[in-house]
Amino acid sequence: MREFAFELSLCAHLEATTEDVVSRQLGAGVDRPGKRIVDVVCVEQGPAFDERAAITAAAIPDAAIECDAGAGRFQPRGRVIEGPPERKRHVVERAVEAGFFERERRGGREYVRQVARYPDDWFDRIVGIENKPDLGTPGDLETQLRKDVSLALADEAILATESHVTGAHLNRIPEEIGVWRVDAEADPEDRIDVLREPTPLDTEGPGIELHDELPGRTEIYPATAAEKARARRRVAERAYGKGWRTYELPGCGAADAAEREGVAGLPYCAWKGRLVDPASECGPECGGYESAEPPDADLAAARAASSPWDADPEVKQRRQSGLDRFG
Repeated sequence: MREFAFELSLCAHLEATTEDVVSRQLGAGVDRPGKRIVDVVCVEQGPAFDERAAITAAAIPDAAIECDAGAGRFQPRGRVIEGPPERKRHVVERAVEAGFFERERRGGREYVRQVARYPDDWFDRIVGIENKPDLGTPGDLETQLRKDVSLALADEAILATESHVTGAHLNRIPEEIGVWRVDAEADPEDRIDVLREPTPLDTEGPGIELHDELPGRTEIYPATAAEKARARRRVAERAYGKGWRTYELPGCGAADAAEREGVAGLPYCAWKGRLVDPASECGPECGGYESAEPPDADLAAARAASSPWDADPEVKQRRQSGLDRFG
């Protein structure tokens, strides 16, 4: 199976069989988040998950969470957010758009407050999964997994593959990495064969973020425990707001987004007979292309129906009425 289809199939299975928030393609670094993109991220619910879900369906910007704006009285924007005026405006705009801030104007000054208090314990463990359906073409797999172990941002790191896994394969990857053999065609209860359990990583201590490996030396960033905690919250927030249905269904008569195995909205091509990557495989260049409207599928509704994500929390509605006053 192609890597994109493998990834979507695994996300759909995890969402249907766990209570986790499932997302994909997230930056998982501290100093340079974009230097390590994790294929699939599973965020387990914490004690205050329902409180977080009630705030907004979107990801809350980190700067808005950390600023001094509370959920009590409105406060001047300049007093609660640090930095130059342009940064303050940007933080407020993102937080209002996300549904985390309310704002109003008094005498030419802008005032803000949170719509609700942010619960720090809304998520528990974070599991990162690296997808490599074909171990015959591993690419930088070993380096990627060493980065995960060295930084220890996720509580567990797992390699998922379709390939037959040999002892030689296991010896080439860090022993802390769990290994799953995934059969996308098997019944759900038999889909994942756990070949090696992951070793829990030390997320509460400091870590080493590996950057570029150069001849004779490797660039690193020593991440503190506090920096890792902020990065974990950022990953969890991004996962909550983003999910894994980040594609657009293709405008083609062969496209089909009907429910499969309890999950709706997957980009299936009847002409190819498999899941496809709409961004790279669909269009006039395809031999089976037939111009048509995209399949009628509500991806947000599909996510809400099969996951703990709340697409339309009540607090968000209160924020919208507040924005009416802002003008």
